[in-house]
Amino acid sequence: MDAATADPSELPPPRVESEVGRLDAVLLHRPGDELRRLTPRNNDQLLFDSIPWVARAQQEHDAFAEVLRGRGVDVLLLTDLLRHALADSRARAAGVHAAVDDRRLGGDLADALRSFLSTAEPDTLAEVLTSGLTFEELPAAEGGSLVRRMHHPHDFAVDPLPNLLFTRDSSVWIADRVAVSSLAMPARRRETALLDIVYAYHPRFRGAVRAYGAHSAPVEGGDVLSLAPGVLAVGVGERTTPAGAESLARSVFADDLVHTVLVVPIAQDRATMHLDTVCTMVGPDSVVMYPPAGESLVAYTVRPDDRGGPGDGGLRVEGPAPFLTAAAEAMGIDRLHVIDTGLDPVTAEREQWDDGNNTLALRPGVVIGYERNVETNARLEDAGIEVVRIEGSELGSGRGGPRCMSCPISRAPVPN
Repeated sequence: MDAATADPSELPPPRVESEVGRLDAVLLHRPGDELRRLTPRNNDQLLFDSIPWVARAQQEHDAFAEVLRGRGVDVLLLTDLLRHALADSRARAAGVHAAVDDRRLGGDLADALRSFLSTAEPDTLAEVLTSGLTFEELPAAEGGSLVRRMHHPHDFAVDPLPNLLFTRDSSVWIADRVAVSSLAMPARRRETALLDIVYAYHPRFRGAVRAYGAHSAPVEGGDVLSLAPGVLAVGVGERTTPAGAESLARSVFADDLVHTVLVVPIAQDRATMHLDTVCTMVGPDSVVMYPPAGESLVAYTVRPDDRGGPGDGGLRVEGPAPFLTAAAEAMGIDRLHVIDTGLDPVTAEREQWDDGNNTLALRPGVVIGYERNVETNARLEDAGIEVVRIEGSELGSGRGGPRCMSCPISRAPVPN
C-alpha cells in the first residue's frame, strides 16, 4: 500500500513545531504535464525564469524523493492524494467548481466543460486541475461559440499550475493544524483549491483543523519559519503582505498554537521572494543566511495582548529590532549561530540566487541542498552540518530549492 492510500489509523498524526525535528512525512509534487505547458510566450506570466527540460526535472525530483525515502521519510505525492480525494463526490464538485471559470468561457462553453468534468474519472479531473486545458482540448459543445472562435487554440481555458512543484508555499502545518495559504500571484491562486480538496477529503487528513484560510489576506508558506515550538517568523515582501502576517498571527494566537510571531520585512523582488530564500534553519540554534540579510534583517515582535481579558484578540507589537537578536530572545537562547552563504560577495549572491539558503532539514544538523552551491555546502560542512546533495539544474528554473519543494506534514520534537 502506498503513502496515498495507507490506513490513516496506522500513521502518526500530522504535527510540525520546528524546522529541524526529524522529518517523518512530507508532501511533494512530482512535476508533470503542467511544465510542458510552459513556453517563451507564457513562462514569465507563469513565474518561471526559463523553460525546464521536463524529463530531466522529473528525474531530479524522483531522485530527491528517493533520498527522502532512503532517510525514512514518508513521501506523499500531491497528485496521488488529489486523485484519491476526488473519488468523493463532494471533492469532485469542488474540483469542477475550481476548474470552470464562467467569466472566461461564457455560459454555454462553461456548461459543456462542467458537464464533461463532472463525469470524468478522478485521474482525468486531477490532470485538468493540475495541467490545465487549452481551447482546442475543450469538449465539443452544441451550437457556435464566439469565445472558442476568438481564442487561439493553444490559449488556456483552464490555466496549468506549474508552481505546484513548490508545495511549501500552498500550505504549512503549524503544530497540529494546517494553514492553507492565500497565494498572492494570479498564476498560483487556484493551487489553494487543490490543497483545500486534499485536506478536506483525503482520509489521511480526516479531522484536520485549519489554522488559516485560503480566502484571507496573502500569506505564503515560504515566508513562514517555525523557529522553535511556539515561535514563528513570517517574512513580508513580494508575496506575504503585512495584513496577511497580522491575520496569521491573530489566528495562531487565538488557537494557542504559538506565543510569538516575528514579522520580518524582506526586499520585494524576485531574488528574495520569500524569507526562506535568504534564511533557513539547519539546527535548533543555527541558520544558513545570505550575508547581507544578516546585517539588514529586522523583526517586529508580535504577541497576544490580554490586557483586555484572555482571548480578546488584541496584539502587542514591539520593534523593529535586529532579526537575529529578536529571534534568539523569542526562542529563549543566547544567540542564533549564523553560517554565511559565502564570504565572497559575488559567490554569495550567485549561490543565494541558486537557492543556497533554501535547505531542507532531515533532522538537526542534516540538511538537503542543491549540489551546485559548492561554497555554501562547504561552509555548512565546516560548521558540522551534514549536507545531502541533490541535482537541481532543471528543478530550480522556477526559483525554488529543497525547502520550497517540500511541505513537512510530520516532524518529531527536537530533543532537549
